[in-house]
Amino acid sequence: MARYRSGRINEEMKKELASLIMTDIKDPRLTAMVSITEVEVTKDLSYAKVYVSIFGSEKEKSDSLEAIKNASSFLRREIGRRMNLRHTPELVIMLDTTIDRGMHIDDLIRRISTDKDDKNGTT
Repeated sequence: MARYRSGRINEEMKKELASLIMTDIKDPRLTAMVSITEVEVTKDLSYAKVYVSIFGSEKEKSDSLEAIKNASSFLRREIGRRMNLRHTPELVIMLDTTIDRGMHIDDLIRRISTDKDDKNGTT
């Protein structure tokens, strides 16, 4: 039964954090498109790993990630206000690179497929 509760907390925090980042953070460094891909809260609610996917150049990614990390205390306070939890977890912001890895793998597969077609004489 606790498994379902942690899943609900993860999803609710994900939704609230996405809303807060989109509307309430007024940092000029936050220029790239940011999305929360996953939130993992520990069982004792002391920590929450927040995986953030950022679309943009490398400089925009690093600036946006730094802006979000600097706003983590604000985000934690707002999460505490919006969600009815006994203990508000400390946020650990991490960059999620799964989308970049997926695009790289997709590119490799396309290259292999076009090379194979070129060797077979098909265009």
